[in-house]
Amino acid sequence: MRITMCPEAVLGVCIYAAACAAVAQPESNRDNQPERLEWLQDAGFGLFVHWSVDSQVGSVISHSLVGASAEYTDWYYNELPKSFTARRWAPDELAELAKLAGAKYVVFTTKHHNGFCMWDTKTTPYNIMNTPCHRDLVRDYVDAIRRQGLGVGIYYSPEDFHWMHENGFEARRKNLPFDPDTHPPFVKLLEDQTRELFTNYGPIDVLFIDGEGAEPVKRVAWQLQPDCLITRGAIPTPEQFIPGDAPEGPWESCFTMGTQWQYKPTHEDYKSGTRVIEMLIETRAKGGALLLNLGPKPDGQLPIEQESRLREIALWMAVNNQAIYNTRPWATTREGDVWFTKSKDGGTVFAFLTKQSDWPRGERREFLLRSVQATAETTVRVLGQSDQVVEYMPDVDAQSRFEQTPEGLSVSIVRAQRLYNDHRWPNPIVLEVSAVQTPDSGGDPR
Repeated sequence: MRITMCPEAVLGVCIYAAACAAVAQPESNRDNQPERLEWLQDAGFGLFVHWSVDSQVGSVISHSLVGASAEYTDWYYNELPKSFTARRWAPDELAELAKLAGAKYVVFTTKHHNGFCMWDTKTTPYNIMNTPCHRDLVRDYVDAIRRQGLGVGIYYSPEDFHWMHENGFEARRKNLPFDPDTHPPFVKLLEDQTRELFTNYGPIDVLFIDGEGAEPVKRVAWQLQPDCLITRGAIPTPEQFIPGDAPEGPWESCFTMGTQWQYKPTHEDYKSGTRVIEMLIETRAKGGALLLNLGPKPDGQLPIEQESRLREIALWMAVNNQAIYNTRPWATTREGDVWFTKSKDGGTVFAFLTKQSDWPRGERREFLLRSVQATAETTVRVLGQSDQVVEYMPDVDAQSRFEQTPEGLSVSIVRAQRLYNDHRWPNPIVLEVSAVQTPDSGGDPR
């Protein structure tokens, strides 16, 4: 059954589309707005969602079409859509979990390289409305994400294997037999699809363009919505790795939880929750944002392995989010297993104590922060803790202490908060050290 919008919603979309067209910028002035780049630096953490018609068989998303036989290609294009129901797709549950986990924005795959559109498009019959689902999944997603107050992001691939197939070209990703930025029939497809996405769904906060043919997409997107932040296609977006040396300016690193972007029911190897948290810490310490991927099952539900990791991240973020949001790199990225960020205003340093999984609750440990120097106003505390009491241990002094030494700031802290029922906690503990400076700052807090 087709989902229709109420007249008020339709009117709102029309008014918004007209306003977007009215404020279009000339091409020579198009770029990411500085305030939008700063928004990404402040947010620091988002979720990616890879989902398409071939999730039904657990294959790599889209890429199995490259080098495929005619029989496989025919099955893929003509048979797979007949059984894609998405009957358990619950976008509000996804959005609620994203917010709980501490993500500030979500990026949804509207069209991957296979050309299958997850929205009600007029540009191709190869779309979600011609499946048993028969439901605009992009509309569902956008509305649910907005209800949670999160940034709405979309992934869009200009490369389109279905269009190539229909026009007599073999599916490929490199050395295309036409220029995707100038070939008129192909450019029209990209422009028309981008126009639909940027006029039918209200403000789009983030656009991730993946593949050749990005220029027509950027042109239309920024004409219609100049304030949209374009990540891939405009800023560095390292995939499946965190650079050793951080790129200059804002950047975003995208990662899978396992080994595949789309749902993989067999032979999958998931990262632990601790490893994902460590990736987030390293990315933030280097000034980037982490875009962590989810791959829903064909019915729309998240695999339990992915949900469980998000809930582990949610607990850690509830305790430590001050060290992630609105932070920038400190004078040094790390000292051994201790990573650093600083508050946006520079007055507070956060020290992430990683590789401490064997730390018994109630035990005191000491750390030396060589790049941090105290001032007369300095305070130290463990995020999430009151530093006043350790449950069942009334004789333990839970107070955080520090001492400035010639070698650096020596801090002494107790792991006091009980977060898991077995009294163990495998994830990094974070120190907040306020009103500090670097040893060579000449007395000025940084």
